[in-house]
Amino acid sequence: MRIILLRHGQSLGNVDELAYCRIPDHALPLTELGEQQAVAAGDTIRELVGEGPVAAYVSPYRRTRRTFELLGIPAERIVTEPRVREQDWGNLQDPVQQEVLKHQRHAFGHFFFRLPNGESGADVDDRVAAFLDRLEARMHQDETHPRTVLVVSHGLTIRLLCRRLFDWSIELFESLSNVDTCENRVLDHDGTRWRLDRPFAQWRDSPDGAVQLP
Repeated sequence: MRIILLRHGQSLGNVDELAYCRIPDHALPLTELGEQQAVAAGDTIRELVGEGPVAAYVSPYRRTRRTFELLGIPAERIVTEPRVREQDWGNLQDPVQQEVLKHQRHAFGHFFFRLPNGESGADVDDRVAAFLDRLEARMHQDETHPRTVLVVSHGLTIRLLCRRLFDWSIELFESLSNVDTCENRVLDHDGTRWRLDRPFAQWRDSPDGAVQLP
């Protein structure tokens, strides 16, 4: 089994933080560069998928759905999957409060800090776990389900999905950086355990000494 994780292309929110104050997070579009990134990523994803069928699980946000559309991947199954959406920061955000919350979240820790009217990283971790459990059940119960899965999601969500699959410590998770826009990670199961094709960028050593790759 192979899971290909892909972050969406550059979005308006990536270049203009005030966009969150006037446009709901789920409705933020890709920038022109983001659309170009998605088209370019199509060749890479097709190579990773190979000749076999693929099932695509796509966050319902506008930027992820558009990224998947521009990839041009002929997926056998396409599922809009809310459990792999972005961390919920609440609705239209106040710019002053937004800046305060970012500093508080960084000081408190991205995993446990709960955003007012939104989620903590732990909440995202729980729904990602539910997604993985359901995906595993589908693949065991339905022999026609493709063995290659593409997940088009978001930076934090992708890190937490890997944290779940590899049983990474929270300290290690908080030491990692998000993948760049339209960057991927590939997870392969060798019949015994999952393997990650390459590590995430790490901005500090994990305080507990944990590492990404065995």
